[in-house]
Amino acid sequence: MQTRSVLIALFDGVQSLDVTGPLEVFSGGGPAYTVTTASPGGAPVRASSGLRMLPDGDLAAAGPVHTLVVPGGSGARRPGTELPPRLAELAAGAERVVSVCTGTFLLAEAGLLAGRRVTTHWRHAAALAARHPELTVDPEPIWVRDGRFFSSAGVTAGIDLSLALVEQDLGREAALAIARTLVVFLRRPGGQAQFSTQLSAQLAERDRLREVQRWITEHPEDDLSVEALARRAALSPRQFARVFTADVGVTPGRYVASARLEAARRRLEDSRDGVEQIARSCGYGSAEAMRRAFARALATTPADYRRRTR
Repeated sequence: MQTRSVLIALFDGVQSLDVTGPLEVFSGGGPAYTVTTASPGGAPVRASSGLRMLPDGDLAAAGPVHTLVVPGGSGARRPGTELPPRLAELAAGAERVVSVCTGTFLLAEAGLLAGRRVTTHWRHAAALAARHPELTVDPEPIWVRDGRFFSSAGVTAGIDLSLALVEQDLGREAALAIARTLVVFLRRPGGQAQFSTQLSAQLAERDRLREVQRWITEHPEDDLSVEALARRAALSPRQFARVFTADVGVTPGRYVASARLEAARRRLEDSRDGVEQIARSCGYGSAEAMRRAFARALATTPADYRRRTR
């Protein structure tokens, strides 16, 4: 069995989960991977949470690696550090270069990402694009691949990307076994949005409205008109629309549209059902209606979306 060397760079201000997430995934691959950590000078580092981390060695002495992993954290966003030049040297000989969260900033500072499509934590995407206009920064996906460069969104997205890489290396069963050990999903596809409907809107304070939110998510094919949802909440349509918007932060119509789009995206990613069937099961009524929704929200078609995320 081929053994792939994985090196995770450490530095002061690193996000600890950006390190331990990929480390646990690749370590779960057994003899297929050797995983080491290294910092400048081999010195202990202090994570952004205050956790003290002891690296395996000095980053300057690290040899050629198969997969270089660059985590994020507050330390990754400080320009002018000593890290980027060394990362550029290591990346030159690596088969894969992976950034987690704001680790993308370090790879960009190293001059490795010019002209490439990348992602990062949604909160820092605008800053990355402003600092590095030579990049195409997509704030939405969980992870992005551009050639041998992989970038992922915030924190736990590094686990999703690492599992995808294990699946690429060792097959689905090996990745699934690791996912089960870590009690996580095998994968959220790279094209899946960083925000689910529930994350991008507020959770209502009122119990009846939270139940309506749950119903919308679980039954996108149902009648989700204001009148139908108001009956479920035991409110008049006018009162329901008012309190839902106040509690959730978006109108019922916008919430329903987001929930249906999210449901359709999941089914395009994870099933082999036809577009017409998915459209009906997600409440669009027709493939054309779903196509218009995808064009408005994602500037693509359902068919193209499926091709990109498979």
